[in-house]
Amino acid sequence: MPFARLSAATTPTAHIGLGLAAVGRPGYINLHRDRDLPGDRSPDALRDRTHELLDAAYAQGVRYFDAARSYGRAEEFLAGWLAARPEADDVVIGSKWGYTYTADWSVDAEAHEVKDHSLAAFERQRAESAALLGDRLDLYQIHSVTPDSPALTDKELHARLAELAAGGVSVGLSTSGPAQAEAIRAALAVTVDGAPLFRTVQATYNALETSAGPALAEAHAAGLTVIVKEGMANGRLAGTQAPAVVREIADEEGLGSDAVALALVLHQPWAGVVLSGAATAGQLSGNLHAAVLGLDEERRARLDALVEEPEAYWRHRASLPWS
Repeated sequence: MPFARLSAATTPTAHIGLGLAAVGRPGYINLHRDRDLPGDRSPDALRDRTHELLDAAYAQGVRYFDAARSYGRAEEFLAGWLAARPEADDVVIGSKWGYTYTADWSVDAEAHEVKDHSLAAFERQRAESAALLGDRLDLYQIHSVTPDSPALTDKELHARLAELAAGGVSVGLSTSGPAQAEAIRAALAVTVDGAPLFRTVQATYNALETSAGPALAEAHAAGLTVIVKEGMANGRLAGTQAPAVVREIADEEGLGSDAVALALVLHQPWAGVVLSGAATAGQLSGNLHAAVLGLDEERRARLDALVEEPEAYWRHRASLPWS
């Protein structure tokens, strides 16, 4: 497993990764993008911002970087950074296939991405990822699997993914929606020639949405590396948007609400990598404080009161505007 390199890293931030969803394209659903991104959101400007973040992350001990075919030019920006930083040969690179970016670099597009978990989509997007990342790609994940995804039952696709794994690229999946736990458990049952297919699972888990927790614990027990995305609920747990209890704990520690939100996820014994979705170097530094923030039982109990019903959480997420 390439993720063994993360376990062996000596920096406190080795278990925090950097996701590029917020900077690989001009539009996304995180809150306050008008404040966080430059007024110029041209490809050149966002490439520069991405490289700035990657530099800052690497300097502070982050060793996992996460992209996707649907994140605009995120793979392209990451590939350019890797080519310019030969010393960064110890990083682990993950990407995802299954969504096609369709916004044509517009914030106001009617549709920003289109989902397709077919074998044909895998073949096309795998070639596109390979053309950019080559042998630097360590992990290739199916993007946003739900229980009804054909990717869970397509034996021909499973065979091709197993071939990819045999060639040295780990195969994983990410999940979304209120039935994440069902999708994760279905994925754990997928085998090729009697061997489990998936080696990682990436899921949404945060103080507001904890429903995938038991299934993620099962995945961890089965030997998968668990990657957590949206630990700050697309900005709902950061800054002034954060609930009062999050801000209170942050004030007690002299840190930001974002550090509290991510520390709660890092506290989970099954969490292998927790993604920062920072759009600025300042946000990244604030996120990284989560690695040294302790949450005792009393604080965790206060945060437990924030949990929402999964259906309500995902309805709210679906209502967030692209900006």
